[in-house]
Amino acid sequence: MSFLWDTQSLAAAMGGRPFGNAPEGVTGISIDTRTLQRGDAFFAIKGERFDGHDFATSAMAAGAGLLVVSEEKLPALGRLAVPKLVVPDVLKALGDVAAAARKRSRAKIIAVTGSAGKTTTKGMLRHALGSVGTVHAAERSFNNHWGVPLSLARMPADCDYAVFEIGMSHAGEIEPLTKLVQPHIAIVTMIAAAHLGHFKSLEEIARAKGEIFSGVVRGGSALINRDDQHWKLLSEMAGKAGVKNVWGFGENARAQFRLTHWEPQEDGSAISLKIAGEDISGHLRAPGRHMVHNALAAVGAGYLAGADVSKLVTSLGSFSAEEGRGRRHRLRVDGGTATLIDESYNANPASVKAAIQLLDSAPVSGEGRRIAVLGDMLELGAHSAKLHEALAKIIAGTRVDLLLLGGPEMKALADNPPADVHTEYRENPEELQPVLLDTLKPGDTIMIKSSKSIGLSKLVETLLKRFPDARHTHNA
Repeated sequence: MSFLWDTQSLAAAMGGRPFGNAPEGVTGISIDTRTLQRGDAFFAIKGERFDGHDFATSAMAAGAGLLVVSEEKLPALGRLAVPKLVVPDVLKALGDVAAAARKRSRAKIIAVTGSAGKTTTKGMLRHALGSVGTVHAAERSFNNHWGVPLSLARMPADCDYAVFEIGMSHAGEIEPLTKLVQPHIAIVTMIAAAHLGHFKSLEEIARAKGEIFSGVVRGGSALINRDDQHWKLLSEMAGKAGVKNVWGFGENARAQFRLTHWEPQEDGSAISLKIAGEDISGHLRAPGRHMVHNALAAVGAGYLAGADVSKLVTSLGSFSAEEGRGRRHRLRVDGGTATLIDESYNANPASVKAAIQLLDSAPVSGEGRRIAVLGDMLELGAHSAKLHEALAKIIAGTRVDLLLLGGPEMKALADNPPADVHTEYRENPEELQPVLLDTLKPGDTIMIKSSKSIGLSKLVETLLKRFPDARHTHNA
């Protein structure tokens, strides 16, 4: 059997005290009994809402090969018939294992941050680099103080590439994580008004994102959006952090990784790129100009990691948008079809603008309409009303026919809607469901976008359940 960690190395990494007859090794690392696989080591982390120690019995029942528990909880768990490693602090132990995983790895390490696009860019890197080697990347958006160490601790010793997403909602959160990851390449996708409620300005957000450069290894590279207004600040921060290789991606003429031609198509985009002086063309299955920029960052990072660029671009032709991040579904409606664009995972002004532009370029058939369903953008603080209202100007310049708005923050837009766009508003986002179901007809294209906790993903689920062929999805 192939082990992710032999128990001796795992115990040494965290300074753990063995309790019971430990197995030779563990096949994985888990902090969630719902997804735990037989043979995993279960780390009983104490979080804000739950204490993993309360789930130790469930972990044993699910087949955990080993429990990592805190010294103070051992008396209550000692009788459980599963071997344990005992430590003072389980979260710190996970961080220690993450550091050991990084130390033993010979992979090219890429870290991604930004106000929008980081999860998609990480997904594109996983997909593209998979065509030229073995890749480790978190399946989900594990980008915080426990998610990054967990992703690192799960990194196989022999992978060729590893990709880590690093997020933040406050200043000072990225620096310790990037110093743990120690990337060879650090990407900043873009700076926008996400989490603005915790910052005074976009510049403060840029400075917080720029912390990612502090962990870049000697001789490593920074890859920054050359079209972003904070390019100069970010490139200076990279230089001050000791990163001598600063590269740009985007449409700016001075970007080393540049989009030279973009043509939207029904099944994605035709693209032409200039990668460090080399012209290369391809097709991107995920639609939207913003997706092309994410792809450009991924290809640029692949180039810096020494990968074959032509293979990366070819492989991105089969990349599909993730659930909640632009994935498309064909709905069977009254003898015809409608298209659903699921953007329900999260929202900030930049990502909503990109989603509106995506809807504007999406095709409709017959008498179909473009319908935008928007829920609140959260964590914008005192700027919230102004930023919601500003969406009217973006929508006014598009072919959106119907605007359905839900949530208390969206009232600012509902009170000042774009001219000539029929608008319906409900303070409770759940009340948009009957409105949409009553109006939906063949030929329509619907785009659903909101911050995750607003719950518009439930509307997506309802549409997929309501229409008979909805389970047959396509990812355009």
